[in-house]
Amino acid sequence: MTKKLLFVIPSLTSGGGERSLINLLSQIDYNAYEVDLFLLNHEGLFMEFIPPEVNVLPVPKHYKRFVLPLPKAVLKLLLAGHFTLVYHRLMFSLKNRGAGNDSVKEQYSWKHLSCFFHILPKKYDTAIGFLEKTSIYFCVEKAKAKSKIGWIHIDYDKLGMDPVFDERYFEQLQHLVTVSEECANILVKRFPEQDHKVNVIHNIVSPVLIKQLAMQNPPDDFSSNEDGINILSIGRLHPQKAFELAIEACKELVDKGYNVRWSIIGDGEERQKLTQMIRHYGLQDHFRLLGLRSNPYPYIQRADLYVQTSRFEGKSIAIDEAKILKKPIVVTNFSTARDQIRHGFDGLIVDMNPSAIAAGIEQLIADRGLRARLSDNLGQLELGTEDEIYKFYNLLA
Repeated sequence: MTKKLLFVIPSLTSGGGERSLINLLSQIDYNAYEVDLFLLNHEGLFMEFIPPEVNVLPVPKHYKRFVLPLPKAVLKLLLAGHFTLVYHRLMFSLKNRGAGNDSVKEQYSWKHLSCFFHILPKKYDTAIGFLEKTSIYFCVEKAKAKSKIGWIHIDYDKLGMDPVFDERYFEQLQHLVTVSEECANILVKRFPEQDHKVNVIHNIVSPVLIKQLAMQNPPDDFSSNEDGINILSIGRLHPQKAFELAIEACKELVDKGYNVRWSIIGDGEERQKLTQMIRHYGLQDHFRLLGLRSNPYPYIQRADLYVQTSRFEGKSIAIDEAKILKKPIVVTNFSTARDQIRHGFDGLIVDMNPSAIAAGIEQLIADRGLRARLSDNLGQLELGTEDEIYKFYNLLA
């Protein structure tokens, strides 16, 4: 008899957590599990990769009105006679327009957003909130299931969330899953009464699939820099990824005479700021924001170096993918960096400032032998994590 599973995530627009879910869904045995997926947004980069066996639930009627621009949302709700929902739509907007931490805003505006959802009618064996905050809150309050799992994809402390708010939701989960040992240690420290629930399931990556996709030809927006060094980074254009440090590091390298072309795959709220920085430093020929790409692997394949300048990560899927394609890697010394990189063996870990990033890149440019050793070492590692699916199955048992 098949077990019924529900996954909840806001969207599949972009991001490591979203890619992680697609990879997990691609590994599930659909002879044993019947899977529903609840999304708040049915548009996004990874929608085309949802396995055909997955049933995507419809967006609720009230939520369709909620996401309209505020004046239209209020008008539609008023005309429909939903006066209480008008109040909650206005309060949601007010709470999110004020100053303060975005994560805390999301936490404390949930009570207003939640009013636009009914409890889902179907009963599940397990419901999984596959991303911190809203996904978990929805899973706890709006899903009927014998067991519930919350998935944390990040170093919890770095998001600036209110743990007191989350404690009451975590108490109602049977399991808390996170993506690295360091992230698990942080959760146990922050939520000691929930320590027995914490499990580590690494992001699923498939070397066979990645290598196949990497052989596809890249679009015209990624012509190789044949006489210089091609650098690639992947991530949301968000303060977490610290791409302003990458731009400043690129400026240092160019000023020293290095012919580098640094490309970033990703999009987000910092695009305008980063574009202005590129222009300010005159780096239009050296630093490019490529936007979102559903298949980043041909870009990684053709890059000379992969660089991650993040301030914090849970466990970066992009780093794992660059390792599979044997790219020399430079990462900043965020708290979980050593969960993925052994300094000097399969990459370099540098301080979190432009000069240190530039110095790490310069070391790899100058020392071809080091680059070759890092690639050779990566080629000897067993990097596939498909078997992580069995850890997930154990939680469902």
